[in-house]
Amino acid sequence: MSGFRTLLYKEVLRFWKVSFQTVGAPVLTALLYLMIFSHVLEAHVQVHGVPYTAFLIPGLVMMSALQNAFANSSSSLIQSKVTGSVVFVLLPPISYVEFFLAYVVAAMLRGLMVGLGVLAVTLWFALPSFVAPLWILAFIVVGGGIMGTLGIIAGIWADKFDQLAAFQNFLIMPLTMLSGVFYSIHSLPEFWQQVSRFNPVFYMIDGFRFGFFGVSDVAPETSLAVVVTSFLVAAAATLALLRSGYKLRS
Repeated sequence: MSGFRTLLYKEVLRFWKVSFQTVGAPVLTALLYLMIFSHVLEAHVQVHGVPYTAFLIPGLVMMSALQNAFANSSSSLIQSKVTGSVVFVLLPPISYVEFFLAYVVAAMLRGLMVGLGVLAVTLWFALPSFVAPLWILAFIVVGGGIMGTLGIIAGIWADKFDQLAAFQNFLIMPLTMLSGVFYSIHSLPEFWQQVSRFNPVFYMIDGFRFGFFGVSDVAPETSLAVVVTSFLVAAAATLALLRSGYKLRS
C-alpha cells in the first residue's frame, strides 16, 4: 500500500498548503449563512422543539463538509488532466483501488476539517447537544466518502473546468441546498416531502442532525442504510471507471 500512502500524502498536502482557501473560506461562508438565517428566523421558528439556530448548525456543518469533500477530489483530478500532470500518477504501479482510496480518504479528511471548523465557529451562537456521537461520526464519514467518490466521477468525466462547474452547480449544489439544511421536510407540501426522500443528501443531513438532538424526520437506521447503499453503488461505479481507464488511460 505504499502507493496509497504516497498518493494520499500528496492529496492531503495539496489542500493543506492552501488551507486558507480550502478550509478557511468555507468556514467563513457557513458562518455568514448562520448569521443571516439565525438573525431573521430565530425568534419565529422552532423545529422539533429545537431553537432554529441550534437546528441550523448541524445542517451547515454537514453541508460544508460534503461540498468540500466533493470539491477536493474533483478539482484535483481536473487540474491534473488539464495540466497533463495526471500522467505522473498513472505511470507508477499504483492499483486503481489504491488510487480510489487515496482520493476518497483525502476528500473525507478535508470535509472533516471544514466540518470541525464550522462547528467551532458556530458554537458561539448556540451549543447543540451531542446525544449520539457515533451517529454523528458515521454520517459525516460515509457522507464524505460519497461526495469524494462523486468528485472522482466528475473529475474523470469532465474535460475542462466548465464541465466540472456544471456538474457542481446543477447536481451537487441543488442536492445539498435542498436536503433539509435550513428546514425540516415536514414543513413542505406533501409532494415535495416525497421528492425530498429521493435525495440521498437529505438522509445524510437528517441522520447527522439526529446525532446532535436525538430527533429526525426519518429513523436514523433508515438514513444510514440509504447512505451506505449510496456509497457502495457510487464506489462500484467509480472503480469500474478506473479499471476501464475511461478518459484517463484511454
